[in-house]
Amino acid sequence: MTQKVTPSSDLVGSVMVLGGGIAGMQSAIDLANSGYYVYLVEKSYAIGGMMAQLDKTFPTNDCTM
Repeated sequence: MTQKVTPSSDLVGSVMVLGGGIAGMQSAIDLANSGYYVYLVEKSYAIGGMMAQLDKTFPTNDCTM
């Protein structure tokens, strides 16, 4: 569940999000929308985590069981 947060004028600071998977990217977006400066750090050369492999796991986009 995502809540709309109005940035507060007294909010000052920055945060570092470790991990550029889907949860890290969503956390970075939510924190940035809350008024923080965000540093997203990923150890590999691309962000996306396991989501980047879904096209190989489900090449027809059929993810149903």
